Amino acid sequence: QVQLVESGGDLVQPGGSLRLSCAASGISFSIYGMRWYRQAPGKERELVASISSGSTTTYVDSVKGRFTISRDNAKNTVYLQMNSLKPEDTAVYYCKAHLNTRLGPDDYWGQGTRVTVSS
Repeated sequence: QVQLVESGGDLVQPGGSLRLSCAASGISFSIYGMRWYRQAPGKERELVASISSGSTTTYVDSVKGRFTISRDNAKNTVYLQMNSLKPEDTAVYYCKAHLNTRLGPDDYWGQGTRVTVSS
């Protein structure tokens, strides 16, 4: 049984920092690309950051220079370090494990963790 469990969401003041974690089980974590998405109220889910199995990273423009995605394959965990948080970062953050196979994409989602940036 595959499980992705996010944690670390909280209420934080503007300018603050949070680190989100996503612990995976039931998959060969090291071969999966890992992604963080977010969904703000009334908005579509958007891709925030990704890290490949080879640790190549990408970011949406709105978080570049503020967020850092990383992975620890020994702990089957992906992280999202979020600094200089803004109210517009408020959202539910989801992690996704992704693998392209010859049968098609193999994707798994976590349940989400809520981040609220407010004074």
